[in-house]
Amino acid sequence: MTELSETYACVPSAERGRGILISGDPKSNSILYCNGRSVIIRYLDRPLEVSVYGEHAYQATVARFSPNGEWIASADVSGTVRIWGTHNDHVLKKEFRVLSGRIDDLQWSPDGMRIVASGDGKGKSLVRAFMWDSGTNVGEFDGHSKRVLSCAFKPTRPFRIVTCGEDFLVNFYEGPPFKFKQSQRYHSNFVNCARFSPDGSKFITVSSDKKGIIYDGKSGEKIGELSSEDGHKGSIYAVSWSLDGRQVLTVSADKSAKVWEISEEGNGKVKKTLACPGSGGVDDMLVGCLWQNDDLVTVSLGGTINLFSASDLDKPPLSLSGHMKNVTSLAVLKNNPKVILSSSYDGLIVKWTQGTGYGGRLERKENTQIKCFAAVEEEIVTSGFDNKVWRIPLQEDQCGEANSIDIGSQPKDLSLALLSPELALVSTDTGVVMLRGSKVVSTINLGFAVTASTIAADGSEAIIGGQDGKLHIYSVSGDTLTEEAALEKHRGAITVIRYSPDLSMFASGDVNREAVVWNRVSREVKVKNMLYHTARINCLAWSPDNSMVGTGSLDTCVIIYDISKPASARVTIKGAHLGGVYGLAFTDEYSIVSSGEDACIRVWKLMPQQ
Repeated sequence: MTELSETYACVPSAERGRGILISGDPKSNSILYCNGRSVIIRYLDRPLEVSVYGEHAYQATVARFSPNGEWIASADVSGTVRIWGTHNDHVLKKEFRVLSGRIDDLQWSPDGMRIVASGDGKGKSLVRAFMWDSGTNVGEFDGHSKRVLSCAFKPTRPFRIVTCGEDFLVNFYEGPPFKFKQSQRYHSNFVNCARFSPDGSKFITVSSDKKGIIYDGKSGEKIGELSSEDGHKGSIYAVSWSLDGRQVLTVSADKSAKVWEISEEGNGKVKKTLACPGSGGVDDMLVGCLWQNDDLVTVSLGGTINLFSASDLDKPPLSLSGHMKNVTSLAVLKNNPKVILSSSYDGLIVKWTQGTGYGGRLERKENTQIKCFAAVEEEIVTSGFDNKVWRIPLQEDQCGEANSIDIGSQPKDLSLALLSPELALVSTDTGVVMLRGSKVVSTINLGFAVTASTIAADGSEAIIGGQDGKLHIYSVSGDTLTEEAALEKHRGAITVIRYSPDLSMFASGDVNREAVVWNRVSREVKVKNMLYHTARINCLAWSPDNSMVGTGSLDTCVIIYDISKPASARVTIKGAHLGGVYGLAFTDEYSIVSSGEDACIRVWKLMPQQ
């Protein structure tokens, strides 16, 4: 049996030049955001407790809790809104096709009966309001000619809806049923976000023209604006009100967040500029924000979430980060197996500690893409798509000066001899390259198409897997390889090979969904019929005591085999990662870590079988 013990969440998907509208539920102190097809529920005071909804068929764009917190409405790029339960396995209540294009924002009415959604579409349908239980329209929304980036529902009666977008307009509707009342054009660029104050007396719009305008909530007339003194120097992407309606939080492309005091008359002046930590690069532009309870939440383009304290604005923020893209590799440090390093193909390496979660990003001077990844205590070795292998010294949480070695063709796989890690084996399409430190000591053409490789921890033997499904075993002496045997059992290209920690066995997996455990000395199959995945095997890991092998597959599952028992006595973790499992590692006999296409990392506890 297994149970999920920790989830290290992915960060919100963000794209340059566009804000993201995150939302939350003050009662459970959780926030909602989207990454790929997933909607993430993250509890601010319980960082390892994360819930993921993965039922959208297309990329999700925005999600909101209903006023009572029991339901969530989430939308995607196809114009579909799904309404599902916050708890109890996220049961789907309703699904509606609302717009013909991407939905950028949606809001519930304060009584939880209606939803308004806005975005892109053909013709006039850029905004729709409907009954959440039946999908019936509750109004006509004329007046916009371009994509509508944000919409807001007045939280008190009489109900009003305000919308704004790429035509620089702010439109005001009365209802229900909602009818166009008036249009305001005080902005000279995209209007990115509109929000009502909690008591409904005012609303504010913020724009790429660096301005914020405040309006009367009942009439829609302009009453004031955010002062340009100490104002933002870049596009303002999002705005959020404090609970008492006296302050707002804004975030901008100028990489700062600002807290503003809003007067009774409706003018705003800067109370505090919050400097967000970071190196000041493009990734530090701020694209989303939320004022929830005592937390001021900001989100950067690179996905970092900073939590500032509203009651102590001078306190440094708590930073949470993670991956935005597919996490392709995991490594567990041998001397400290609670430390997990993960890499995603966009070049990000993140350190995590089992039990506490996010431990920081490992910043590298050369932020190249990562295809293959291996790590030991003092060093990370990576390769990307540039024919180079990078050897990066690791000092505490910092990466030192990296050495790059050009190996002349694209690396397919790389592994380190763990007991003498200066020795690395890198496989290419046609053969292997052996490195000692940052020197290429031999380049060997093997005469067959190579798909996977591994080197024994003591550096004495290497196994190379081929496109033909054979495992070729070589002895290593000095810088030469001598073929000892070719094992035939797999019926498809080999995807992964790993030695057991005590080197008495090795395991291999293939594209044809089969895994095999071999005895290293006799070279005979030790566990057979490991054919329980429904798609190719991407990754494989041994438990530290050599008693178990785990496999992760494109079919989203992780399967754990006890090698002293037949393969049918396996443990399966179904749906471990939406889109497929790409990384796997044991941190101890009872914990296995997995990562995948959904950019999340999960720690599973194995329960001893009775």
